[in-house]
Parts: sequence; C-alpha cells; structure tokens
Amino acid sequence: MKRALFVWGGWDGHTPQQSAQVFAAWLETQGYGVEVAERLEVFADAGKLHGLHLIVPVWTMGQLSPEQEQGLCGAVAAGAGLAGWHGTMGDSFRNSTTYQWMTGGQFVAHPGDIRPAYDVHIVDREHAITRGLADFALRDSEQYYMHVDPANHVLATTTFAGGVVMPAVWTRAWGRGRVAYASFGHTYKDFDVPEARAIVQRSMLWASR
Repeated sequence: MKRALFVWGGWDGHTPQQSAQVFAAWLETQGYGVEVAERLEVFADAGKLHGLHLIVPVWTMGQLSPEQEQGLCGAVAAGAGLAGWHGTMGDSFRNSTTYQWMTGGQFVAHPGDIRPAYDVHIVDREHAITRGLADFALRDSEQYYMHVDPANHVLATTTFAGGVVMPAVWTRAWGRGRVAYASFGHTYKDFDVPEARAIVQRSMLWASR
C-alpha cells in the first residue's frame, strides 16, 4: 500500500482542513494509506518522511524551522512525491528559500482580489496530468501572479488583463522526487470545477514515487 501524508494548518481563509479532506478521502479510494497531521514538527521526522510515497503540505504562510525544511526537502530529494495547490504550496513558508526552490514558485499578488471569473488554458495536452482535459474557468476566486522557476515544465497558464501570461500548473524534479503544483485552490470551492479537481488528483498520482 502506498502511503501519503497531508499536513494541514495555517491561515483558515484558505480552508486547509476542508481542502485536505477533499483529496485525502479520494486518495484512500485509490488504495493509499493516508495520514493527516496538524503540526509542522512532523517534517523534522526523517524516518517517517522517507517511508512515504507522497507528501501534500496543506499549509498557508507559517514558518519552517531549519530541521523541518531540511527534513521535507530531503525526503522529496530522496524520492517522495510532492503535490499541492495555492493554499498548500504557493503561499507557504515565505522565509524558506530552499522550499520555494523545490516547489518551483511562490505567490506574489492577486490583482483584483476575488474575480468573477478567469480562464485556465491547457498548454501541454499530452501530459498524464492534463491529457483529455479542456480549458476551464474558475469563478469567484483569485488569479495569481507568481515568482516561477524557468526550469518548470508548464502544463497550463492563465492570462491577466493586459496580456501577461502566467504559469498556472507545472511539474518539476527535485532530486529523485517529482513535484506537481496548481496555482488555483484559493478555497476548497475551486475544486467543485471538475477540471481543477482532476488536475490535483492526477498531480498526486503522478508525483507519487
């Protein structure tokens, strides 16, 4: 049985508990043994992390200790998968530059705050995460400017007013581990959109060792 760890907490506005529950319950239907933790100290437990197939850090802002950052990044480098969305990975641990390097990006701003709607455009239609999915719209959510690593493999983008094209879904490698990220997911309600939910579900399966 594959083993996954969800670690949820941080700012409640990103609905970390509800969002974690959406995907933890689904992973169990895929045959995973799922553990859910509510404290960052688990990231310092190298023995536990190195036995995992997938890590999903559902944590907004917050701060990792050096031991926690080393434990998490080291486990992914050794082969554990890492997957998440805006409220989990893109707006987290802003003082941990190695974590940001591993995830491939960091939230900068959401101009316009809650937008009536914005589009996500699939640019790699052959990847396992996006194959068969159409472009889609997210409603009553936020559109994010990101700092992004040019080494990311971009699967989907979003375009801001004025024509700025911003990566919205990407994958990358961190040592022997796979990393997958989706910039949407302001709250769990974003995952009522079937394509958005499918991208995160497939990201977790793809990233798992």
